[in-house]
Amino acid sequence: MERVAKLSGSLGFWVVVVTSVLVALASYRFVPLGVEVAMNFVAHNLNGNSLALYAHIAVAPIALLLMPFQFMSGLRTRRPSNHRWMGRAYVAAVVISGIAGFQLAFHTTTGTFATIGFALLSVIWVWTTLGALYFALTRQFARHRDWMLRSAALTFAAVTLRVYLGTSMALGAEFMVAYPIISWACWVPNALLVEAYIVLRNQRQPGRAEAVS
Repeated sequence: MERVAKLSGSLGFWVVVVTSVLVALASYRFVPLGVEVAMNFVAHNLNGNSLALYAHIAVAPIALLLMPFQFMSGLRTRRPSNHRWMGRAYVAAVVISGIAGFQLAFHTTTGTFATIGFALLSVIWVWTTLGALYFALTRQFARHRDWMLRSAALTFAAVTLRVYLGTSMALGAEFMVAYPIISWACWVPNALLVEAYIVLRNQRQPGRAEAVS
C-alpha cells in the first residue's frame, strides 16, 4: 500500500509538472496572435488597463513554469544555488503578476462574485508566497516547504482555471454563468487539498508537526 501511495504521488507530481509547463508555454500565444484573438475574454483591459493586463499575462506564466521545479529534491540538493535563484525569480513573478491580477479583478465583466474570487486569489497568492520567502530567509525550512505548497496550489489555479473553462465551454455552459463560479473553483479546492495534505502528514509525523508549530 505504501508503495502504491508513493507511485501515485510521483505520478501526480509529474502530471503537475507537465501541465504547468504546457499551460505556461501556451499562455504566450498572445505574442504571435494578439490578446484579442488569444484571450478575448480579457481583451477589454487593453483600453485603459493594459499595463496590468500585460504584467499579469506575461509574468504569471513564469511563476507557473518555475513552480514545479522548486519541489525537485534532486535539484535542490545538487544545485542549491539554482534552487535559490529560481525561488527568487518565482517570488518576483508572483508578486508582480499577483498585484496585476488584483487590479484586473476589479475590471472583470462577469460581476462582483468573480471580482471577489479573483481578488482574494491574488491577495492569498502573494501572501503565501511571501510567507514562504520569509521562512526560507529565516532558515525555517519545514515551514518554508509548507508555505511553498500553499503558494504552489494557488499558482496551479492557472491550470485548473483552463480545465474548468474548457470543460464548461465543451458542455455548452454560458460564459457569464460559468466564469464567476470558475473564479472560485480554480483555486479554493486546490488550497483545501494542500491544507488537508499538510494536516494529515503532520498527524502521521508528530515530531515534524511540533517542529513547525
